[in-house]
Formats: sequence, C-alpha cells, structure tokens
Amino acid sequence: MVIGPGGAGVSMTAAAAALNATGGRRRGAAGVSSLGAPDADTLLITADRRSPTAGLLGVFRTPNEPVVVSTRLHLLSLDRLALLEETWAGFTTVLAETIARSKVVLPGVGALADIDAGELATLPGVEDFLLLRRIRDEAISGRWRRIIVDGSGLGDPFEFLRSASVLSQTLNRLWPRHRRLAMAAERPVLAQLTAAVDAIDRDCIDIAELLTDPHSVAVHLVVSGDGRGAQVLPHFLATVDVMGLALRSVIVNQGTAAGAADVRTDALRAMVGTDNDVQTAEIPRLAEPIDRAARLRKLAVALPTPNGRPSGSGAARVTEVTDAGSGDDDHPTYELTWRQRLPEPDTLRLGRSGDDLLVTVGGFRHPVRLPSVLRRCIVTDAAWDGTDLTVRFVPDPGLWPQRR
Repeated sequence: MVIGPGGAGVSMTAAAAALNATGGRRRGAAGVSSLGAPDADTLLITADRRSPTAGLLGVFRTPNEPVVVSTRLHLLSLDRLALLEETWAGFTTVLAETIARSKVVLPGVGALADIDAGELATLPGVEDFLLLRRIRDEAISGRWRRIIVDGSGLGDPFEFLRSASVLSQTLNRLWPRHRRLAMAAERPVLAQLTAAVDAIDRDCIDIAELLTDPHSVAVHLVVSGDGRGAQVLPHFLATVDVMGLALRSVIVNQGTAAGAADVRTDALRAMVGTDNDVQTAEIPRLAEPIDRAARLRKLAVALPTPNGRPSGSGAARVTEVTDAGSGDDDHPTYELTWRQRLPEPDTLRLGRSGDDLLVTVGGFRHPVRLPSVLRRCIVTDAAWDGTDLTVRFVPDPGLWPQRR
C-alpha cells in the first residue's frame, strides 16, 4: 500500500515499484518464477479517476478489469461509481424481494428500494468500502503474487483505510446484530435482508483485519523532500501508529523538491528515527521528465515486503501492575501500552465507545479495539513518556466478578 499527501509523487512511486517488482527475478522452467508464481504475478491497482498511470505504462484504461502491461504485470483501474452502482443494484433487488414477500409495511425500506442505481452520485464511506473490498477480493484470489495499491487520488489516505471500520460501526449502531438476528427469527421474510447486511458487516471486519495484518500488508509512505514533506511527515507517522499499520518504508521524493534536498532528507530521516522495521529511501531528481515506462524503471524503486511484525496500536501490550493506592487483590490495575508518536501532545484525546478506545491524535480519531480483559474495565488515566502511550484501567465494579 503506497500512500502519501497529494503532490508527493505517490502514483509515480507505485508504478515504478510495480515495474521494478517484475524485473530481475530468477526464473525457472516453463515460465514460472523461482517462487513458483505464474508469469502474471504482479497487480498494480489505482483508484484515481485522473491517474496518469495507464498512459505512463502505455496501455488503455479499462475500468474494473485487469489490463495486461507486460507478461508479469497487470494494471487494475477501479471506478468507484461503477462499483457503487453494481452493488446498489444487487442490494435493492434484495430489498424489493423482501417487500414483495412481506405482509408488514417496513418503514424506509420501500423508499430505499425505489432509488435507482443511476441516480446515485455518492454514498459517503460506502464507495471507499467497495474499493477496499475489491482490493481484498484480488488479494485473496490466489492469482497474484504481489499487489501494489496506488493510494493517490483518494483524499485523506487514512480516512480511506479506516472506512470499513467506520461502516461496520455505523451498521451496528443503526441496526445492532443481535436485533437483526432476533428480527429475522421473528419474521423469516427478513432473513434475506439481514443476511445481506451481515455479509457487509463481515466484509468490513475482514478488510479491517487484513489492512492491519503485518504478515500480508506493508505500508509505504511517500513524502516530498521539501518543507511540506517535513511538515506532514510527523503527523502521518503518528496516524500510522494509532491505526496500527505496518509501516515498512518512508520514501523521500526529490523530484518535487525545490532545493537544499540533502539537508531536508537528513531531517526527514531523523523524524523517522532508528526503527529497524522502517527503511528510508530516496528518489533522486531526474534530468528528463518521467513520461514513459523506461524512465520509470530508472527510478529503481524497491518496496520492502511485509515482515510480520506489528507496530503501533497493533502491537499494544497489556500488563497487570501493582499499585497499592489504586486497588486491591479483587480489583487489579491494568496498563495498555504501545509506541505512539505525538508531534502535538496537547491534541491527544481519549474516549470510550463500547469495546473500543477512541484515540484522537492531531485531529484524527481512531477506534482501538480493546483486548477482552479490558472491555469490562474503566479508563482512569493516561501518560505519554515521549515514546510510548500508556492507558491505565481498573475493573468496572458492575461488570467484574466479585470474590466470595
């Protein structure tokens, strides 16, 4: 997953990495790589309506269908509106069948069923979820050895990546799962509708788990080697931590820098720190414009593969601490700790919503799912020591079992 602020060169970096990934690997017999993967083993995905990638690679853009770039590289240009229309058409079919079979008037369902797919322009959050679901489907298809996702043209990349979690929360707030199941049991005619909603909810959970799986997904952050890159990098790193994304590299693109590149690159490297799991690379400025695949190859962009090591909130650990002033043997104290970068410590906010700890960093709020032992506890305080964020919990007397 290649992400970064607009104008940093995310599309160019993703395309160059995809070309580099398909070249130079030792090949075996019958057109199979040494890893046993077929020739068509790399898929480059873009969801930017105005992406220049197809033109740079010399192919026509065919929405939602993989296009052959070379024997080992395909390009998939996703059209979010087409995905939305296709999914909505299937969902309204289920709604119409539910209405036809039900003798009871279901409030709101008829109005939704009457909305034609062609009338839709956008459904906030749903489009991003559908894009992620299509990416997930390609990832689990078994067809591709490696998938590189170009995260440009999606607005805030972190809002995009958390869209599945937000949609799941919304569904379960508006129509909780236990109520869906109870209603389906009481009115079998609703079974098909509840099954459709459950399928969406399961997909949301599956996507959220996949994006934070360090064995399968690696995140690569592209920033420009100028003052703007230095300004946004600390905030991007903080958001990566709170979301628990497996960051594997920070790529400094000097092609957008205006000067004093070496000094700025050193400063950006210092911001990343000495994390052995994160590599820092640089794309030098080229004399000629990058207008075709041959010049993209000259960038020699290599993206580190997933290493299986979680980071940020994904590596949060729970410890039981002894504190004579806060509890007793019946009411232990727990601490939840993870490494969290905070460029603006004063913006840190904590809240609670069900089984989630709501963490706000730099104006970005993300729900961190609590381990089971902490879901029956109350947050008492929090502290940040410059590296790690520690949140302290004590058992909720109303939910914690009492000793006899």
